[in-house]
Amino acid sequence: MALRTEISERQRRFGVELRRLREEAGFTVKDAGALIDMGAPQLSHIEASRTGLDPARLSNLLTRYGCTDETYMAELGDLGASDGKGWWSTFKDQVTPRALDLAETEARAASLDNYETFYIPGYLQLPEYTEAMFEDAYPERRQATDAAVRFRIERQRILTDERQRQFRFVIHEAALLMHFPGKAVMRAQLKHLLAISELPNITVQVLPFTVPKKPPRANSFLICAPSSAPLSTVILDGPTRAEYLVDQASIASYRDRFEQLSQIALPAITADRSMQDDSRDSWGLIQHLLYLLQE
Repeated sequence: MALRTEISERQRRFGVELRRLREEAGFTVKDAGALIDMGAPQLSHIEASRTGLDPARLSNLLTRYGCTDETYMAELGDLGASDGKGWWSTFKDQVTPRALDLAETEARAASLDNYETFYIPGYLQLPEYTEAMFEDAYPERRQATDAAVRFRIERQRILTDERQRQFRFVIHEAALLMHFPGKAVMRAQLKHLLAISELPNITVQVLPFTVPKKPPRANSFLICAPSSAPLSTVILDGPTRAEYLVDQASIASYRDRFEQLSQIALPAITADRSMQDDSRDSWGLIQHLLYLLQE
């Protein structure tokens, strides 16, 4: 079988997990390969994500490594067996590979935690807001901007699909004060935040400038957690590339940061909030910002 020349994040994660399991079990590449009648070079290629591993050999190898977590084993098997196709496949020639990797990663998640500093989370953006986001990225390529907007709209379908994933958002107040899309768009965007926060699987909190406690050091990040927690992924989105953190120490660190941010942020928006409730919460702050945008 020919070795891969392009490796997706899903394929990369499969190889990383196999190497981690082998090392934790105390096997060399040569000894582990011998367990499934495979040479060391071929197993090295598998761990480097250059090629795959058939389900029967995978099951045998996991058993020899001492794996007993059935949920983990099943999800790892899915990573290895998947052909990587989904709704995002229709955008293959229209958006970047990193966008395709993101869509595939979040599609496997059962829950997602997202912290944003300067922008509204992509899952919650109106098309007009997204368009303003990408205008500078593709100033002379209208088709690229349109494709990016359509791709983001498709990504947002996971908010309300049949899987009912749990979403938690902590948004810094700075993101709510940005006027680059124009005041009319920002008014509509803030109203959209209030409306979508009423969905039972979505929690939105605002981290205000006036927070009395020191926030943990953190730029924007996303935690995608499938049913098997060890297969969670932390995604750091940079200007030119996205960084995928998959080691357990990093995952635990960012989980802790998100919990700290959630604890010091304003209380979440709730569907049953009374209009007369004057307590300081995320709903109240957004309403205040809406009032300022009317001036």
